[in-house]
Amino acid sequence: MSGPENKELRAILVDRIQRQGRISFAEFMDLVLYHPEHGYYNSFKEKIGPEGDYYTSPSVHPIFGSLIARQLSQMWEILGCPSPFFIIEGGAGKGLLCLDILNHARDFSPVFFENIRYILSDQSSMMEEKQKSLFQDSPFIDRIQWVNARDLFREGRKFIGCFLSNELVDSFPVHIIQLQERKLAEVLVAVKDQSFVEFLDTPSSPSIAAYLDSYGYPLQKNQRAEINLQALTWLGKVNQILERGFILTIDYGFEARELYDPSRRDGTLLSYFRHTTSTDFYERIGYQDITAHVNFTALIQKGEQIGLKKIGFTEQYKFLVSLGLLQMMEDYEKKSNGRPAAEFLTNKLAMKSFLVPGGMGTLFKVLIQGKGVGNPKLLGFDDPFRAPKGR
Repeated sequence: MSGPENKELRAILVDRIQRQGRISFAEFMDLVLYHPEHGYYNSFKEKIGPEGDYYTSPSVHPIFGSLIARQLSQMWEILGCPSPFFIIEGGAGKGLLCLDILNHARDFSPVFFENIRYILSDQSSMMEEKQKSLFQDSPFIDRIQWVNARDLFREGRKFIGCFLSNELVDSFPVHIIQLQERKLAEVLVAVKDQSFVEFLDTPSSPSIAAYLDSYGYPLQKNQRAEINLQALTWLGKVNQILERGFILTIDYGFEARELYDPSRRDGTLLSYFRHTTSTDFYERIGYQDITAHVNFTALIQKGEQIGLKKIGFTEQYKFLVSLGLLQMMEDYEKKSNGRPAAEFLTNKLAMKSFLVPGGMGTLFKVLIQGKGVGNPKLLGFDDPFRAPKGR
């Protein structure tokens, strides 16, 4: 066993498995990440940034949030400039994206800013504490409301605006399947000699095969893949609370044909610990993140089934360039006279990281779905190398 481990969480897992005999990997992943006291996301451990386990786009540079704010401002206009315009961010991490969006809106779109009501919704109480600390002395505090993820989706809530998520869906617990001959099997987790072991058996729910039939792609013999049933449930809940507006989902992943391609014989599941990846999901219990690439085909097709129209889907770098990334980088350069060289280079390199092939710019995708908005042309899906309108 390498690295630290939460012994209390391990004991909880072992006890659960021994009482039930076996559990699905989805149940294992849910406990590891979201146990209310010992789960990875509810621990005090730093998770995001140089001292954590991974970077997110908002933690790289504030320009990301500034560009998202431009898109949100246009959405507000398309909706007829409602007051209030709700921005609901699910799984908001440290709150950096919220901060950068509000900063940009205040400085460049003051009328839009005056109508924003920002809801931060997180399943993790620890993340909520970090967000509240960030905004403790902020002039934005009166525009922000914290609503627990469970309370957000209670019956009767309705919002006009945009539900925004950045790297949320990839963290939902997933079932792992494997094709044996022509028979689909599921990876289940058991305990042997106090160690976690995997074995294959009949899928724990008929929904797993139904998902693959509806939103997947044929697997090859012995190929593994992830099935994210929770993503479908989540999208349905978001649809229920959205009276009219947009769902903006940013995450790493692919459409089904590419996601389930034979080249990904072992699936896409990875753990993250101190900026290194691993495929050993049974070590460093409570100290490492576990994520799987998002099946955007499932989100798009499920959305259509429940009345959500796909407005656009593209790679993140194209979306950001269409919103003015290159122009903002150029403006920064022009206004950088007198800045310390180290500060200038740090900022310039951070901005450029959104354009690096194979990095965040291409691995991450942007999906926007609409409800009751017609078929608008959003700035983020314009020709990415055409100068955007000033905003």
